[in-house]
Amino acid sequence: MTEPVSANPGPTEADLAGPTDPAGWLTLPDVAERLDLSISKVHQMIRDRELLAVRRDGVRRIPADLVANRTALKHLPGVLHLLTDAGYGDEEIVRWLYEPDETLPGGTPAAALGSDQAREIKRRAQALGF
Repeated sequence: MTEPVSANPGPTEADLAGPTDPAGWLTLPDVAERLDLSISKVHQMIRDRELLAVRRDGVRRIPADLVANRTALKHLPGVLHLLTDAGYGDEEIVRWLYEPDETLPGGTPAAALGSDQAREIKRRAQALGF
C-alpha cells in the first residue's frame, strides 16, 4: 500500500523569516501611533506602496527601521515601486532590503536607504527590472 502524496502548501511564515529579516517589527497600530495617523491611513500607505507590511506570526507587521523619526523613510516608496515593477513580492522585497551587503554603509540596502546612499539603493533596485 502506498502512502498518499500530500500537496506542498508552499513556504510558511517561519520559512520566509530568516537571517535577512529586520531586527525589529511594528504592528500596524504601533505604526499609526508612531506616525500620529489613523490606522486606515496606515493601510492606505501600504496600498499606495509608501510602506511595506508582511505577515509575521499571523499579524501584518512593518520593519521598525523603515519608520524612523515619526515618518516613513523618504526614499522607501520609490524603492518599493521599483522592486514591485521588477516582479518582487512583499516577502522578496523584505529579503532584498535586509540582505547583507558589505559594499553599503550599514551593511544592508535598508540601512543605506536612510543614509546618503539612498540614490545608490534606487539605482540597484531599478537595475533589477532589466
